[in-house]
Parts: sequence; C-alpha cells; structure tokens
Amino acid sequence: MNVRRRCSAAALAAIAVIGAATAPAVAADPSPSASPAPPPGLFGTTDPQYDGVWRQSLALLAQDTAGLIPSSKAVEWLTGQQCASGAFAPFRADPAGACDAKTMVDTNSTAAAVQALWAVGGHGDVVEEALGWLKSVQNKDGGWGYSPGTPSDANSTSVVIGALTATETDPEDVEKGGRSPYDALLTFALPCAEDKGAGAFAFQPGKDGKLLANADATAAGVLGALGRGLVAEAGKKADAAACADTDAPTRERAAANGAAYLADAVAEDGHLTSALGGSADQPDYGNTADAVVALAARGGADKAAEPLAWLKKNAAKWAAQSGPAAYAQLIFAAHATGTDPRDFGGTDLVELLNATGPAPQGMAASDTATTSDQATDGAEDGKKDDSPFGVWWFVGVCLVFGIGIGFLLSNRNKKQQP
Repeated sequence: MNVRRRCSAAALAAIAVIGAATAPAVAADPSPSASPAPPPGLFGTTDPQYDGVWRQSLALLAQDTAGLIPSSKAVEWLTGQQCASGAFAPFRADPAGACDAKTMVDTNSTAAAVQALWAVGGHGDVVEEALGWLKSVQNKDGGWGYSPGTPSDANSTSVVIGALTATETDPEDVEKGGRSPYDALLTFALPCAEDKGAGAFAFQPGKDGKLLANADATAAGVLGALGRGLVAEAGKKADAAACADTDAPTRERAAANGAAYLADAVAEDGHLTSALGGSADQPDYGNTADAVVALAARGGADKAAEPLAWLKKNAAKWAAQSGPAAYAQLIFAAHATGTDPRDFGGTDLVELLNATGPAPQGMAASDTATTSDQATDGAEDGKKDDSPFGVWWFVGVCLVFGIGIGFLLSNRNKKQQP
C-alpha cells in the first residue's frame, strides 16, 4: 500500500499528494502502460521497474492466504531478484548479473519478499539473508526509511515490523542505539489534542518538524503498532476506538488512536479519499482496503463493515485496471474480515488474481474447507497468519529514485517448497 508501479500517471499524481501531505499513498490507483514481454513467472503485464518484487510478493501472499500453493516459477522469479547482500530491488531485469552500487534496493521490497517467502516456505536461507540486510540498515532511531540511509518513515518501519513478526522475530529485540522499531513508529503518532488528524500517524515530520496526518501512514501505523503484517486476521472484538492521550502512549494506545482516526475518516462516505494535483477528491481504493485490514485487526471485523461493504460494491473495476497487487489487497481485506474472497461482492478475487500470473499448483492440503476456515488451518499447520499494511509504500521510490542472525527458519516452516 503509487510509485512502486512506475513514476508516471497516477503515481506522479500521488507524489503531488505527498507534496501536500508529506506521506505516500499506498497502492494508489496506477495507470501504467503494458510491458511488451513480461518476464516469465512474473504476475502482471505492466512495466515491473518500480513494483515488480512488491506486486509479486503480494500476489504470492494472497494466493497462500486463499489456500493455494503458488507456482514454483512465480516463487523462483521472486527469489531470483535478491542481491548478494540479501536486499531486494523493485526489479532486476537481469537476475544473473550481480547487484552493484547503482542497483536501487529498498526496505519495502525486501520486507514484502520476506513475508511472501516465509508464507510459501522452503526458502529459509533467502529469508535469513534478507532479514540480516534489513537489520544492517536500521536507523539510529530504530526505524527504517524507504532506501538505506534515508530518514525513517511510518510506512517503511511498519512493513519491516511485519517482516520481523511474520518470521517470529520480536521487534522489541531488534534495536539500534537502544531504540526498537516500535520506538520509532510511535514518534509518527499525532496526539489527540491536534485540531486536525487527532490520533493519526504521519508519514514523516514536515520540514518544520510538524506531523501531518495521513490515512495511508495511519493504516500502516496501526498494523505496525499491533505487530501485524500484510496479512492480518481480525482482532478480538472491542468497543469503538476513541482517541485518548497519555503521558507515555503504548503502541496499543497508538493503534487505538489510529483506528479512531480511520473510523472517522470512512464514516461519511464509506471510503478514504485522495486529492490528486488540485483536482476533486477521488476515492482511494487501495488505502481503503488497507484501512479495512487495520480496523479489523484492531477491533474485530465489525469495525470494518462500512468500508468493506463499499469495496465490495465499487472496487472490482479498480482492481481490474490496477492488477495483481490490487487483487491481493482486496483478498487481504476479505481475509481480515472473514469474507470469502471468491465471492467479494459477486467477484471471484482469487480467480482474477490467478489469471494475472502463473497458475497455482493447486490447493494446500489443509485448505480444503472454505476460506473462512483457513485461518484455523494455518494455525494448525504451525504457520503464523498475523504477519502486517497493509500496505502501502509505492510513492517512496519516487522520492528517492532521482537521487542517485541466523535463526532456524527451517524448524519453524511447516510447509515445504513445492
């Protein structure tokens, strides 16, 4: 959850939003042109230069979430994008060539790949090397920016938290200068006393140090504060979240405050909006899907009922235009709310996602029941399903593009590489 797809059309429009709100629009509605010959094994037909690893990771995660065994070719495409350092770039046209100083690796692609490869199983060495790289580029405040060495932001920090928790690594134990990722994330939370954006998360502080509320960063921040990843299940039912200031807010308090902001933001129309370059506000489908996941993870599926209903009614055309990552986001929203992704407002999201890439090998052995049962099946398999944003992060690459541990993963992976 924009620029990772390519710095054009809606992606450039999303950058205009950042100029006003100092935050990226996660998985914003892109309008990329078709690539004449997409690499074998890759999901989608559009130019993968800015979002290849991202959309591949989301697609594999979504198939796994829907109880499918992804194509080995699709998995191999993703693993082939890793550099020797352990990092992933958005896309490497020649995986056989070594990465060099000009290869634009980033934390978001790497963290998403970690979550996908952990889910499908059988690639502990790739995951371990990626996690090692992420830890090596952690900032002194405990967080991460989109690119190594850039200031931390809420979205990047949250997606890395998701990679850590998905692999059963406690983010509290991943410190730099005595600060954990949660410490960094809380610095982006707006106090409830703010006239605008009370309880929200900012992407980064503005030039004046002021925090500006952003719904995309808030959805990411809620999931990050909860220790969740791109795939998240509904949390325990809770009362409607309300913003409340404390002297030393906990991450749970920050998540509740953020959820209160999101609930208010979708209350009127059932969806989030984005202003593109001075034009009238437009529905933001991707961020609305991320908000559904965040609201459900924080307080139960019923807290996301209104935006979920809006997505079921309106999001099919957007996903068809946007491609595999969009279908994946909707599948994540369905999963978080216990909704069947094969009947999402009359749309079979799983079938349509499968049609954008290599056909899956089939159903996982434990996933012969309905999708609503898959969370239980995954738990019985010993695989965590509560990994984190939602998504989010495509615009970060355009912000920087022009500027030129071993642990025993195999003992925890219950699935084998197909």
